[in-house]
Amino acid sequence: MTDSEPAARSAISLGLRANWRQFSLLVLINAFVGGMVGLERTVVPLIGAQEFALASNTLVVSFIVSFGVVKACANLISGHLADVWGRKRVLVLGWLVGLPVPFMIMWGPSWDWVIAANALLGINQASPGR
Repeated sequence: MTDSEPAARSAISLGLRANWRQFSLLVLINAFVGGMVGLERTVVPLIGAQEFALASNTLVVSFIVSFGVVKACANLISGHLADVWGRKRVLVLGWLVGLPVPFMIMWGPSWDWVIAANALLGINQASPGR
């Protein structure tokens, strides 16, 4: 143990009052993620039925299946990658993968784009800390 280690440990403050900025950021991020997922689960089936004229209910909910399968597979990988690369790097990579999702859903020319967007969202949600 070096002389700088005890000083670094004593600088850590516990509690909400001491960490209100970090806690507020966490609440804001969770609100955005929850809003995005909730909005998508209500709007995307309507897009499938009205914009892409999908008559099959099974096909309309296929975007949920793509999300679940990809997230399950990515969960298996993300923990190992977090150990190798570090949690922050994997978390940032997950956010980068998720950035095009709303744009793919808004401007996708076919239902395949919506399914691909949900696959990317599954990778995004599988990053460590989720």
